[in-house]
Amino acid sequence: MNKMQLGIIGLGKMGSSIALNAADHGIEVIGTSQKIHDPQALEKASVQIVDDIPAVISKLRSPRVIFLHVPAGPVVDTVIESIVPLLEKGDVLVDAGNSHFKDSAVRQARLAEIKIGFIDCGSSGGAGGARTGGCFMIGGTFSDVAKVEPLLRALSVSEGYLHAGPPGAGHYVKLIHNAIEFGMLQAIGEGVALLKSSDYPIDFPALFHNWAHGSVIRGWLVELMERGFRENPDLEKIPSHVEDTGEVSWAVQEALNREVSTPVISAAVQELFASRDSKQFSHRAIAVMRHGFGGHPYGHDAGIAQERRTGQVGLTQARPHSDGSAAKVNAPAVDFNQIKRR
Repeated sequence: MNKMQLGIIGLGKMGSSIALNAADHGIEVIGTSQKIHDPQALEKASVQIVDDIPAVISKLRSPRVIFLHVPAGPVVDTVIESIVPLLEKGDVLVDAGNSHFKDSAVRQARLAEIKIGFIDCGSSGGAGGARTGGCFMIGGTFSDVAKVEPLLRALSVSEGYLHAGPPGAGHYVKLIHNAIEFGMLQAIGEGVALLKSSDYPIDFPALFHNWAHGSVIRGWLVELMERGFRENPDLEKIPSHVEDTGEVSWAVQEALNREVSTPVISAAVQELFASRDSKQFSHRAIAVMRHGFGGHPYGHDAGIAQERRTGQVGLTQARPHSDGSAAKVNAPAVDFNQIKRR
């Protein structure tokens, strides 16, 4: 019986972690990347690193499953454009980044016209989760999901896999997950600032260790706050500037569109902006937690700021006119129907 196979385009921090996780489960992994994170570990795990996308495709059996671990935005369409001519009917692409859910739904619809599958995969747990067992929430048709589910179940923690719904649903629920995350980060950060300003000699590592065991607010973020204080006792060397890739702003826009009240999440977005021109202690605490769970950088990062500005492509779905004729579709970054395939 043939081993399961997985192709990966993008062997950065997340893609490499997924590759190592897959290798641990006996899955044959073939990947390529402009920049490779920890190539020695990948080589030791027998992950096949090849020079380019055609080499990845040539080594995979049909129906192929190929993960895209690339930044959200136009680069997703650029990669799809380069890979589609090499695919066969029934192959499936998995966007494992944080693309906007509407862009993902449009990409799926356009690829479906040429019989190529597309899954939008929201992932949580950071690089550590990707390495040892992640939390995956996916959107897609049942036929496409059937081809990727065995892989994702193997790569997830127990109960950490969910088919969230039709195309776009995986990235939608991950978007809301990230919005909730920022509300929680803000609350913890403000609590830390209050504790810091008190008259009491707070032992912060001991306090957060205490809260991580049995308290109502116990959880990974509290554990990361303990670790952060043990590694940076007063947080004074931590920049207060908190970067983000823009998803939480998308969530606030979605709330406005649907007229759903989200005061906590909206306030967290405003605090993100405020962090970039402040020295508030709460922002340092948030930066520590984000660094802990996602390896997010301390201080300003030009690449992340660029993704925040370009992550949502703004593709639109075709909608028929009232007379039944086809409506004009906004020009996509890539017209997959015009790409010749083998």
